Amino acid sequence: MQDQSLLLSRRSLLRSAGWFGASLAGSALLPARLLAQPSAEEMYPAVTNLAYDYVASGRLAGVVAALGWGSAPPAAISRGTMAFDSAVPVDLDSLYRIYSMTKPITGMAAMMLVDEGKIGLDQPISDFLPKFAKMQVQVTPDGSITDLKPAQTPITLRHLLTHTAGLGYSIIQKGPLKAAYEAAGLVPGQASRLAIPPFSGVKTVPSLTEFADKLAEMPLVYEPGTRWSYSVGLDLVGRIIEVVSGQDFAAFLAARIFGPCGMASTGFQVSAAQAQRLTTNYLVHEGKADPIDPGASSVYLDPPAFPFGGAGLVSSPRDYDRFLMMLAGGGAIGTTRVMSEAAVRLGTSNLLPAAVDRAGTWIENAGFGAGGRVGLGADAGTYGWSGAAGTIAFVNTRIGLRAGLFVQYMPSMALPLSEEFPKAVLTDISAMKKAA
Repeated sequence: MQDQSLLLSRRSLLRSAGWFGASLAGSALLPARLLAQPSAEEMYPAVTNLAYDYVASGRLAGVVAALGWGSAPPAAISRGTMAFDSAVPVDLDSLYRIYSMTKPITGMAAMMLVDEGKIGLDQPISDFLPKFAKMQVQVTPDGSITDLKPAQTPITLRHLLTHTAGLGYSIIQKGPLKAAYEAAGLVPGQASRLAIPPFSGVKTVPSLTEFADKLAEMPLVYEPGTRWSYSVGLDLVGRIIEVVSGQDFAAFLAARIFGPCGMASTGFQVSAAQAQRLTTNYLVHEGKADPIDPGASSVYLDPPAFPFGGAGLVSSPRDYDRFLMMLAGGGAIGTTRVMSEAAVRLGTSNLLPAAVDRAGTWIENAGFGAGGRVGLGADAGTYGWSGAAGTIAFVNTRIGLRAGLFVQYMPSMALPLSEEFPKAVLTDISAMKKAA
């Protein structure tokens, strides 16, 4: 069995292909005659073939791709079933564990509060969570947790949103800090109720308040603002949203994002009545796919320890597409204004501190916004992220494109979909341009 840090890694996250690249530089929305074609398969043959190949080869039970332009309904490409032992086909309304695709949603929730002047992007979080006022930093990253030095820079909201706060992550860190996080219950995520290492044996703290308090006692891995390092920053943002808004984090998301966007199938728990819509998640290892979280008995049928702002949501392809549609619409979906256009522009821009070190990281050649990767140069306008169970979603606000891929397998790098899907989308869009 592989180590948990390997199981949940997104090391191949869209890093080599980019999301669009130079071939789309200067593009506008494609002609309506192309967008109005009735067949998703005809519009997106490369994406269709990708989905078909993975299901036909038996590597995946089901694949759903949702692709759209502007405010138009998504084109859906669906292949396969809810599980290998199921005859029920997947579709836009099937439910998926989106894991870290939760982060952009949490990021945009924070941007609403920034836009409303309730918190500053560069305001120290200790103004709201005083226990973070005097942080300590490891002298040697992932080394001793007693050989420490005082942090010279206060942690800000910008740092949390961009993974530059210096915080750790139990799926990333090694050695004594990883052990300390797990012993303290600072593991904001869930994968299975089965007794399968590394998915069992670690108990998460029972509340978001306790999560924040215990996290403040942990040493930082890096000095804030100096290094991009994947972390629990977006989970901590959930607690800040509670304090700043005076509202439960899950309730805030429901009232400010899910409700206005029409995302009725998105939440931190799946009700028993909706369990039949939840796909099965698989562990891919040694050429086999074993179920680690069957839909009918999923851990997501139970309430989580607290709402995990970094990795806790379940959603449908249709719902997540509506979130992307809102971003593509500059904060509006239909006649409903969800957030300001200025907040969307800021949240989907490169928010990284100027001097941050990205060398050797998953975003070495990219920027990072409010919880998601941001394209630079010819890839400008692209914002999104992926999930630990293979899901991927992004929007290009410059040309109005939305794209999402929904599958369920771990680790995400066991299959090269994170690189293949963006390439397939680019292939199909390039073909549309040539035909225009």
